Amino acid sequence: MQHFSLLDLSPVPEGHSTAEAIANTVSLAQAAEAQGYHRFWLAEHHNMPGIASAATSIVIGHVAAATQTIRVGAGGIMLPNHAPLVVAEQFGTLATLYPDRIDLGLGRAPGTDMITARALRRHMAPEDSFPQDVTELLGYFGEETGAVQAIPGQGTHVPIWILGSSLYGAQLAAHLGLPYAFASHFAPAALAEAAAIYRRQFQPSQYLARPYFMMAAGVCAADTDAEAAFLRTSQQLAFARLRTGNPGKLPRPVDNISDHVPPHVMQGVNAALGCSATGSRETVHRQLSALIAQHQPDEVMLTGMIHDHTARLRSFEIAAEVMRDLIKTAPDVSDAAIEKAS
Repeated sequence: MQHFSLLDLSPVPEGHSTAEAIANTVSLAQAAEAQGYHRFWLAEHHNMPGIASAATSIVIGHVAAATQTIRVGAGGIMLPNHAPLVVAEQFGTLATLYPDRIDLGLGRAPGTDMITARALRRHMAPEDSFPQDVTELLGYFGEETGAVQAIPGQGTHVPIWILGSSLYGAQLAAHLGLPYAFASHFAPAALAEAAAIYRRQFQPSQYLARPYFMMAAGVCAADTDAEAAFLRTSQQLAFARLRTGNPGKLPRPVDNISDHVPPHVMQGVNAALGCSATGSRETVHRQLSALIAQHQPDEVMLTGMIHDHTARLRSFEIAAEVMRDLIKTAPDVSDAAIEKAS
């Protein structure tokens, strides 16, 4: 393992606006770049009052313009919501503006409720065209010309990742020879099996010589375990409200979350957020070390929502310190893993 990265949902905290959320995203990206994070990804969600990154490609461009070296990308674009050509033109434009810095992660889910999905797509097809859409998108970024071209896009070779929270994405990424990122930060149940399937079934391609697996993990770090546990209640409350059909802005933290969330709901929330590390530097070090030792990812994508922006910056600063230390002792993985096969 040589890299660690950051996934930001551009959360909108209670008492704040979407404009402030996007400004916080830029601030976080600049801090992440200074602290050695390799990538800064944003996710597509719609009709979510607590997430400001719905127009994901626009926010990616805004972040890329405000940074210098960090890779910026989508984790991800929900491909069923879009025509592949439009995605190719958007990310081809980004890659033209910010060469060798743009990533494109693709998801198969709509990233929203079905009513909103219909509003996005207008005419929903009953068949699953995700594999065909991914293949079409790969073609737009290549050198070959056809009747339809993505301009900008053609020849940019934007790196495409398959994202997933089930075994389907692992199988598709392996079949196409693409890097694979598992959404274990909110759906960890199939993490080990998905990683095993991806590695076992991987077929080398023009895009990747050998499997490259990214594990997502939540993090909430602070100077003490107690402070971190307090700060994390914001994300726990947000998940609880989402699971009970009441999404909103990112809640303020609370002293005793059991006073706000019923036990049966809390059990589900804790299961969903199980691939995570919460606590002081020492505690986060121990917990992330255990996750990395168990799953042996090629890269770790950290994420976490904290109501106070200063506390969130501090959390990812502590996490970066931990990851830099862990990388020093991790087995070496050659950069050739993410280069084209010869």
